[in-house]
Amino acid sequence: MWLHRYAKLVSAATVLLIVAGGLVTSTGSGLSVPDWPTSYGWNMFTFPMKHMVGGIFYEHGHRLIASGVGFLTILLALWLWRAEPRRWVRVLGFAALGAVCLQGLLGGITVLYFLPTAVSTAHAGLAQIFFGLTIAIALFTSRGWTHPDHPPVDDRALRMVATTTTAFVYCQILIGATMRHSDAGLAIPDFPLVFGGVFPPAWTPQIAIHYAHRVGALIVMLAIAATVGHVCYHHYTRRELRRPALTLACLVLAQVTLGAFVIWSQKHVAINTAHVVVGALTLATSLVLTLRSHHVRFLDNRASIHVRRPVEAHMGPSGAHA
Repeated sequence: MWLHRYAKLVSAATVLLIVAGGLVTSTGSGLSVPDWPTSYGWNMFTFPMKHMVGGIFYEHGHRLIASGVGFLTILLALWLWRAEPRRWVRVLGFAALGAVCLQGLLGGITVLYFLPTAVSTAHAGLAQIFFGLTIAIALFTSRGWTHPDHPPVDDRALRMVATTTTAFVYCQILIGATMRHSDAGLAIPDFPLVFGGVFPPAWTPQIAIHYAHRVGALIVMLAIAATVGHVCYHHYTRRELRRPALTLACLVLAQVTLGAFVIWSQKHVAINTAHVVVGALTLATSLVLTLRSHHVRFLDNRASIHVRRPVEAHMGPSGAHA
């Protein structure tokens, strides 16, 4: 259980890192510290706190938090290697470690090459993959996964719709990252209309990516509605599916609302950052639901997954142990 709790700590720290990254982008602070891996020639960890003002506070703070998450991930990978009996979970730990190292390298490249859109978008996309890995590890090490109260649901339709939804959410995040890093967040300045209509009267690359993000949001909403509807209709009594499904419904409504307020507030820093964070939480929740829909397919690992049976199953007719 301590390994599971530590994995949840790493996931929570990653959320904090996503908040910090969102603040860097929302405040336009990506080049406030123009060198890497040093900070104005200082070692990252000895940079004077008195100089952390303005954009430097956001950018350098982001680097420090990223270093902390990297250290936590090293410990997680080593702990999994020493204590986790399932080889594939141990491999996930080192995959997360590799992802966070590559993430740091991409972050450095974005600074050294003055925020190229492609690299910045890759940096954002890999951040979501790393977050997903930490969420998956926390789920796979939980007691609910290794010792479920009931046999996992075997529903091929649920697996298909949940997996598709998670893929759509991730693609939508990539489109949003491209929009954000190409400065297209206000390319269409009104909402819910598009220049007072349904389609843009003229097209530019920025308008196209912004419009694609809006269309993607509609597709994601429909996919989530299908997933949540399937769970509520067929598996409402299964708490392990119902909870993430209902949470996913709430998150996507909050995300659409935040997206509208990003436009209406002219990209207010707090709202823009919250939009980034809720997007990541939406992906994580969809991933949890998807993995739980596939739980039955992991049962080949019977040495590490056992169904907990009620006490009554071991009791005789008189109440004594059989």
